[in-house]
Amino acid sequence: MSANIDAGELLVETHDNILLLRINRPKNRNALSAHLRRCMVDAVEGAEADQGIRAIVLTGTDDFFCAGGDINEFQSVTASTHHDQENSIWKVLAERRKTIIAAVEGYALGGGLELALMTDIIVAGETVKFAFPEVKLGILPGAGGTQRFPRHVGMPRALRYLLTGDRFSAVEAQTMGLISNLAPAGKALETALGIARTIARHPPLAVEQIRRVVLDGDALPLPRALEIEAAGLRLLRQTQDHREGVRAFLEKRPPHFSGR
Repeated sequence: MSANIDAGELLVETHDNILLLRINRPKNRNALSAHLRRCMVDAVEGAEADQGIRAIVLTGTDDFFCAGGDINEFQSVTASTHHDQENSIWKVLAERRKTIIAAVEGYALGGGLELALMTDIIVAGETVKFAFPEVKLGILPGAGGTQRFPRHVGMPRALRYLLTGDRFSAVEAQTMGLISNLAPAGKALETALGIARTIARHPPLAVEQIRRVVLDGDALPLPRALEIEAAGLRLLRQTQDHREGVRAFLEKRPPHFSGR
């Protein structure tokens, strides 16, 4: 079963228990307008409240995943207002519980790359180009780019691209550890959906806890991070899904997970 909603700048499709979000501003190179950002947040908030949705895939078009912020809107609001609006919206994406996979083709530039960095898994077609061009406009990546990018690739490599604005390829991104999967050109969405289906088959509480433990422990000293891991394990051992997984394994049958 699939259901489609045309929200104009964001196309929303439901494929069984996977939510697919397509950025749909091809004439603007999929630049992030305020309306588009709000639509994305509304869609993610809806998925968070829907127990039937197990994973989210975010994609653009073949030519552009996202070219960054809409420069046409930069002059319509003050810098502080724009930053406050953007941060309040992106906070929802950063703090959600469900897994988001970015399927990237074409170009992911500036805020578009920052958007991909807010997801959990990045799948990129082999011809994709990435860049942080903000320095050329006299600003900096203000939606997490100066913080998330170095955490993925290391400070020396991050500074090399943040300070020059140079583009780098999907192959280079994979070598740096920025992307999770390198797909043939035009196959990023297919690959991302395959990963999403695998995740969606697993018990949702376990998926959520694994994601949360990894993220929460990433910036902590190892002993404290291991405590968080142990707490997550204790919680999951009390779930019906854990008991079902063990029974299904012993009985040599497919498990039926309920999310409890």
